[in-house]
Amino acid sequence: MAVKIDLIHIVSEAGLMVQFVLLLLLFFSVMSWAIIIIKSRYIKRAFNESAEFTDFFWKSRDLSNAFAKAKQLHGSPLARIFRIGYVELKKTSQSGNQAVASASGGSSLSLNARFTGTDNVKRALRRAINTEMTRMTQMVPFLATTGNTAPFIGLFGTVWGIMNSFHGIGQKGSASLAVVAPGISEALVATAAGLAAAIPAVIAFNYFMNKIRTVESELQSFSADFLNIIE
Repeated sequence: MAVKIDLIHIVSEAGLMVQFVLLLLLFFSVMSWAIIIIKSRYIKRAFNESAEFTDFFWKSRDLSNAFAKAKQLHGSPLARIFRIGYVELKKTSQSGNQAVASASGGSSLSLNARFTGTDNVKRALRRAINTEMTRMTQMVPFLATTGNTAPFIGLFGTVWGIMNSFHGIGQKGSASLAVVAPGISEALVATAAGLAAAIPAVIAFNYFMNKIRTVESELQSFSADFLNIIE
């Protein structure tokens, strides 16, 4: 409890610039922890539901059953790209069948329609994967920003506190501990606050990016498998 009271006293007695630096670092820290909590839940749900959908997909022999299951898993990026690919496959299949039925010399037209349909599904899956990657990485760059800037903001508070210390020495004409200590304590608090905001943000950023790369690899693999099935 004494440490908490001392910190509150140091911050309350600090200059306006140091207080502004600490307030800015508090904002970065609160936002970073909010993003960490949100993305942790989002990625955990994405992994769990994607694993559930993958298991169901390979056990199911009917794409329509897999589509019905995918509609139930709203948190799975794998299920979402399958839904988009399945809908595009149905559209191209229906349009291709209509074109073949209404044309003469249907064998070459059927072949062209089949290639066109596969290309449409491939483009739809590629767009869906890009959308999922954008959704997965949303808010994560803020963690990198916090990790890169918070130590420098804290360093700015440190420099400002040391400047105040030397200014006090110059005004009073002595270098006693009573003159130097307040500015040095402000400097140390700003440095500690900058590191406290930056370290969790950097750890979380690296963790999330590793998970996101894993999800992207799974999406690419599933997309290739799905295209092989429909071809």
